[in-house]
Amino acid sequence: MAHSAATANFLIESRLRDAAAGDENAYFDLGIAYSAGTDGLDMDLIEAHKWFNLAAVRGHERAQRCRAEISDEMTAREIAEAQKQARSWLSSLERRAA
Repeated sequence: MAHSAATANFLIESRLRDAAAGDENAYFDLGIAYSAGTDGLDMDLIEAHKWFNLAAVRGHERAQRCRAEISDEMTAREIAEAQKQARSWLSSLERRAA
């Protein structure tokens, strides 16, 4: 079991590194992982919406559909929090690039 947790951790860290480079597929993969509670992550719709939103903004069509689907299960406050976190992520990328 510890091995699979380590593997899951590695996969998430790898996707986060790719996401930090602006990889829309990494954004989508993270959205999937958080929306389903896979790869050792707890299900977190706010976090999932954030990642789907970031991918959708880059034109990822499946992310747009997934974001819409999970939005139906979220409150307006949760969606607002997810959008705030997505803006914060983009701001941190812009600061790093500057």
